[in-house]
Amino acid sequence: MKRVKHLIFWLVVIGIILLLFSSHVIAEDSFRQQRHALVDIIKAGVVTTRDYLNQEALDEPVLDALRKVPRHEFVRDAERPYAYQNRPLPIGYGQTISQPYIVAIMTDLLKLKKTDRVLEVGTGSGYQAAILAELVDNVYTLEIIEPLAKQAAENLKRTGYDAVHTRTGDGYYGWETAAPFDAIVVTAVASHIPPPLIKQLKPGGRMIIPVGAQFMTQYLVLITKDDDGKVTTRQILPVSFVPLTGKH
Repeated sequence: MKRVKHLIFWLVVIGIILLLFSSHVIAEDSFRQQRHALVDIIKAGVVTTRDYLNQEALDEPVLDALRKVPRHEFVRDAERPYAYQNRPLPIGYGQTISQPYIVAIMTDLLKLKKTDRVLEVGTGSGYQAAILAELVDNVYTLEIIEPLAKQAAENLKRTGYDAVHTRTGDGYYGWETAAPFDAIVVTAVASHIPPPLIKQLKPGGRMIIPVGAQFMTQYLVLITKDDDGKVTTRQILPVSFVPLTGKH
């Protein structure tokens, strides 16, 4: 009888493990399907806004990154059911994870190459950094809010993006010891383009940043620096971002 009870116990344990594993597989498959559906929504959004973007489609590697990176791993548990909706979500401390469409076009406008060195200002939960890590070998990301920076580092490590360089600091001043950068992406709105970031951008490089004021009109701006160091800007489309904070 004792042996029978022992056997029943282990059969129950194995059953629970198999049930949990099966549930995990089903959930991951559902998330994968949702990512693919989200990419289709983003592609349609790009067509709708093609006059702003001067293009009708995003580069396929960018779309592949969006299909691969598990956005649900970069939001709070309460927000997971909404992870693949095309909208920003709160991540705490008054910050948000950006709308996937915005992440997609900001990434695409950088026209990245695998060998590029990229700086992200405003790590948030780490999602944008993970997208960048799918496209380039060297990603550096700064977050001024220490608990968010710590959580983002944990998110990136847990999801296999532990090669991303993370640091707590004021992104307005960039990451001078890691500069220069082929591309810079700023995920918070600034009243002006930070001069330290322009300085840290390589000749031939690109930077994408929202410029404006909180609760007022903001525009996504693309900055390019030519081989001679001349800087030009192009206003892309109206956006809404949380402010770039710091002592500047």
